[in-house]
Amino acid sequence: MVIYAGQSDVRRSMALLWRSSQESRERTAPGPKPELSVDLVVDTAIAVADEQGMGALSMKAVGERLGRTAMSLYTYVASKNELVELMYDQAFGELADAAEQTEALPWREATTAWAQRLWNFYLRHPWTLEVSQARPVLGPNEYRIFESMAAVLERAGLAPDQIRSTFGSLFTMVRGFVQTAAESRQAPIVTGQPEDEWWHGRAGQLEEVVPDFGERFPVLSRMAESGAFSNENESEPYLEQEAWETFRFGLEALLDGVEKRIGGAGR
Repeated sequence: MVIYAGQSDVRRSMALLWRSSQESRERTAPGPKPELSVDLVVDTAIAVADEQGMGALSMKAVGERLGRTAMSLYTYVASKNELVELMYDQAFGELADAAEQTEALPWREATTAWAQRLWNFYLRHPWTLEVSQARPVLGPNEYRIFESMAAVLERAGLAPDQIRSTFGSLFTMVRGFVQTAAESRQAPIVTGQPEDEWWHGRAGQLEEVVPDFGERFPVLSRMAESGAFSNENESEPYLEQEAWETFRFGLEALLDGVEKRIGGAGR
């Protein structure tokens, strides 16, 4: 499922995202002083999505966890779409805080740490991967994450357009690879079939239905014989491990290229 931001009232949702007034902090409709708060509703919704996935998220589910009716939540958040936008940016706050604390590190070390934290963030909150980047939320924590990385890259010596492209490459690389890792974690839960059982079953059938596999795919066969596709850590799903190793290789290659662009003069 892909979720597009910006489908709620733009003035209200942006005011809530940026907490631009006392009203946006406390409630979205007039009435008595509320017993809850926007932040509490959003944090509770994040907990529901973390534990059960986006498919289980509803105003009713959040209300039940708070001991309230779904209708009572509309005092604070006008719609589920608005709630998802607030959840997305609020969840990214933890990442933004950590990113700002490491801006002073050498640029390559800071960039690697930033990318690894983003990877771990997505695995903690896999539902955020369902929010499309085609129409970003444009909340404060999104901008803080961008700003923290842009500051590192600017200090390294990149020009503004190079900063934009490097950030986009980093962000898209992490998001793309971690999608596979997150789905690999969920696959046994959703399908009811353990990871190793699925792989052994499919691979066994492949050998049976394609007896000339080695002749048709000689390079892949040699790679398999060399152990390139082996799962060294049986405690992790194979695809999650592969996604992480491929991501680290790609990250190092990308940073090598950036370093070449700046002539090794980054601080």
